Amino acid sequence: MKRLPVADRREVRRAAARLLRGERRALAVVLALTVLTAASGLAGPYLLGKVVGGVEAGTLTLSTVDLIALGVLGSAVVHLVLVRCSALLAARLGERVLASLREEAVARTLALPARVVDRLSTGDLLSRVTSDIGVVGQALRDAVPEVLTGVVHLVVIYAALFWLDPVLGLVALAGLPFVAWALRWYLARARQAYLAESEAGGDVAEISAAVGEGSRTIETYGLGNRLVAVAEAAIARLFRTRMRTLRLRNVLFPVVSFASTVPTALVLLFGGLFYAADAVGVEVVVTGALYVWRLVEPLERIMFWVEFLQRGGASFARVEGIGADVEPVPEVGEPDGDRIEASGVRYSYVDGHEVLHGVDLVVQPGERLAIVGVSGAGKSTLGRLVAGVDRPAAGSVLVGGVPVADLTAAGEQRIVLVTQEHHVFIGTVRDNLAMAAPDAPDGRLVEALRTVGASWFDDLPRGLDTPLGAGGLELDPAQAQQLALARVEVADPHTLVLDEATSSLDPATARHAERAIAAVRERRTVIAIAHRLQTARDADRIAVVDAGRVVELGSHDDLVARDGTYAALWRSWHG
Repeated sequence: MKRLPVADRREVRRAAARLLRGERRALAVVLALTVLTAASGLAGPYLLGKVVGGVEAGTLTLSTVDLIALGVLGSAVVHLVLVRCSALLAARLGERVLASLREEAVARTLALPARVVDRLSTGDLLSRVTSDIGVVGQALRDAVPEVLTGVVHLVVIYAALFWLDPVLGLVALAGLPFVAWALRWYLARARQAYLAESEAGGDVAEISAAVGEGSRTIETYGLGNRLVAVAEAAIARLFRTRMRTLRLRNVLFPVVSFASTVPTALVLLFGGLFYAADAVGVEVVVTGALYVWRLVEPLERIMFWVEFLQRGGASFARVEGIGADVEPVPEVGEPDGDRIEASGVRYSYVDGHEVLHGVDLVVQPGERLAIVGVSGAGKSTLGRLVAGVDRPAAGSVLVGGVPVADLTAAGEQRIVLVTQEHHVFIGTVRDNLAMAAPDAPDGRLVEALRTVGASWFDDLPRGLDTPLGAGGLELDPAQAQQLALARVEVADPHTLVLDEATSSLDPATARHAERAIAAVRERRTVIAIAHRLQTARDADRIAVVDAGRVVELGSHDDLVARDGTYAALWRSWHG
């Protein structure tokens, strides 16, 4: 199965900048509060240094101690308030950015071309929109604010150290080369390691989904042992990738822990030597030591969360990769009429294996056209191309002179494909219908249900506000089909492409669905992909598809009299 691409570093940076572009003011406020938070945290050590200096000089009085104590207490309260405010604003900023990312991911997923979805690994896509989004969410809520706060604290503390004494400031930098080396070594390996871990997790999700959906088939054909072996191999790969990321962390964290203790020891050592030489006062040494000690917490915080940032960055790259195959929305003109024309259409699901070979077909407005042929001839593929669900590899499918796929990409539903697959979305009846025309009034929605004969709607106590799906009203297959057809009626396309929309229903249910389809077909061009030839008999024209080509075209009587491919199919159908 095909996997979606992964965004490179440049694309990830551009995406992050795009998400933050609308939050510039909020980001500036968070940065300002973080700086104030870091500065307020330095007041306490500075005042304690003053106490030690006063004791040494013998100039400290009780009232001065009381004032300093009040200053320490006040700075602690201010620091606490600023910490809570900056954390709250940072969390809100992260949630807004995450909400934007979720919306973009859903939009890009829905915009994926059908040819991509058909070949896509379900586990890969599922893991991106679930676990990867979750990892990015935690990174935005926790890791980014924590790392940002830690970096600002480091800058402010080092600035205070250099202001206090430039030599002690230089000494405090002694641990940074170790941190820089460990961080560079880690970052050079982390991205690929976490991408491999996420990919392996997607493979496990894919196998889990396949086993859940095909459990009966697995049991029937005795495939249990084979699936267990495949699952064990996927889980083993996931285990190896996680052990690899664990080894990276086991190098990073001990080095950083060692590097964070070096500056404290050196400042105390050199500070003592400078004090003994009367180069600095004891209050400078004490304050400097306390400042350096405060470096440990933000440094360890940064290193702890930078690991999660790498995980989040890899997940972000995977989420951004969802949109790599999304075509930009084209600018389309107004079609000149509703005439559909397919010219030289070629298509292949797999490169080098064409399903359609130069198909030419014209459908006039208001016509009833049936497309028939043996299984695998290319009937459904041609129907998807005519409906604009996919684009031909060569040739064109136009409606009124405009590519149908461009109209579909631009959101204009002039041609709608109706298949035997129908979906009831979680939401109200109104939500399920209005997605076809968001501005449609309630009266139009109710009229659409009346058109398709959805009499069950009259018995709903809450009408259009009745919730459907999980936790709401569960519709049977006939009702679900009527709801889907009512959605088509609301969309009001000029052409319907019917791909045996009732073939999977039982006879009684199919009769209800066929009556609903007949109501929706009124006043519209209809292209019916007929797997049962009885459906094609009453069409104005019949297009016979054989081995990816339209080999015959005409009415039922004409094609039977011609005694060609259609006549052979008709005789076979009737025994």
